[in-house]
Order: sequence, then C-alpha cells, then structure tokens
Amino acid sequence: MSKPPLFTGDTKPKGFILWIKNNKSIFRLSIITLSLLVIILILPSHIRNYFWNGLLKHKIFAVMLIGFCILAISLILTAGQRLDTWFFLLLNVRGPRPLWLDRTMFAFTQLGHALTTLGFAIILFFTGKQILSYKLMLGSLTLWLVVELLKLIVYRSRPFVRLTQTRIVGGKAIGRSFPSGHTSQVFFTAVLLVQGLQLPWLAALGLYAIALLVGVTRIYVGAHYPRDIMAGAILGSAWGIFWGMIDRFFFISLT
Repeated sequence: MSKPPLFTGDTKPKGFILWIKNNKSIFRLSIITLSLLVIILILPSHIRNYFWNGLLKHKIFAVMLIGFCILAISLILTAGQRLDTWFFLLLNVRGPRPLWLDRTMFAFTQLGHALTTLGFAIILFFTGKQILSYKLMLGSLTLWLVVELLKLIVYRSRPFVRLTQTRIVGGKAIGRSFPSGHTSQVFFTAVLLVQGLQLPWLAALGLYAIALLVGVTRIYVGAHYPRDIMAGAILGSAWGIFWGMIDRFFFISLT
C-alpha cells in the first residue's frame, strides 16, 4: 500500500506556478509594470516632474510610429511571410557556420539584453550623467512594457515554431516574436547615447552599426524574423528620439 503524499492541502503554490507557466507573457508584463511604478515612486520629485512635463508636450507621438504600424499590418500578407522566411533561412541556416562565428554572434546579441543596459546606466550615473542614467532606465522599462504589450497583441510565433530547419544558437528564446525586444533596446540605447552625449558623427555611426549588428544576430541565433528586427529598430529609435525631445523641452523650460 503506497503512502499518501505529504502536504496534500498545500495546492495554492502549485496552482500559482502552473498559472505562471501558462501565462508567461502576462506575468512578465506585470513584473515590468510593477518595476516601472517602483522606479517612478523612488525618483526625486524634481526628476519625476522633469519627465512628466516633457511627456505632456508630446501627445502626438504616435505619428512617429507609422512605419511600425505598416510593418505590423504587413504580417497578414502571405508574400511578406515568404520573403521573411527566405531571408531568415539565408542568415540562419545557409552557408558555413563555424563554432567561433556562433560564439561571436551570441556574444554580440547580449548587447540588447536588459542587464547590459543596466550596466550602461550605472556607468553613466557614477560618471556624472545622472539625468541620462535615469532616462536610460525609465526609457528602457517603458519600452519593455510597450514591446511586451505589442507581443501580446500581435502574438506572432518564433521562427523555430514553424520552421523545423531553424538553427538555435544559445537556447530557444521565450515569448512571442514581434517586435524584437533586443533590437528595440539596443537602438533605443544607441539613439539616447548619441543625443545625450552629443557624440561626433563617426562615433554615432559606429553605435548604429553595432545596433544593426545586434539585430542581425537575432536572426542568426534563430530568435526572430527580419520584420521583427525592422519593427524593433523603428520602435527603439522612435523611443530614443522621444526621450531626447523630453530633454530639450526640459532645458527650454529652465531658461
């Protein structure tokens, strides 16, 4: 006769864990929203007012996202999916794939990770660029929130779900595919740093080239289609420009 299982009445944690597994996107969205609220609450009041006044002056920001909307609508076109698949397989499967190239591309793709952005923000904070550091953190959290919302709405599957020949480098990405969060993040960071640090054109070109390379790596490692990358680049760039505009209006209000 088998013994009865221990703690039979403790079903709530198991139920909650099961709910998280079945609703990963909603759970991540909740964590991002909570993190954003906590950051806003602990900000100094003058910094909070600084961001709020800038946001009030940009009620027509949605106009900057027309290109993104066109890409999203294009997902329903069969011809667009065929082109997406062809280009994805070109970068992901075809040609030689030596181990050193896999490792290099996987390393570069980490530049679009949230922890990399946090590292940049910490460096900026301790080098006297506190405003830019706050902008990078708040901008990244709000961008992450937007990306997760869009992924829930569009609900596009990752390439490896439909294409069995997909090569996975470094493990399967979780969540949905459109838009690319890594690409959005790295383009946002690049635009914000170029504007905030007033970098010369050569340095700016280098940052944008790195951002583009990160987008390409997302296809190479098997995480995204090309249109996911294009949408992420547009969204991240627009978000960076937006937060740059907040900065300009803030200084105008001080003069």
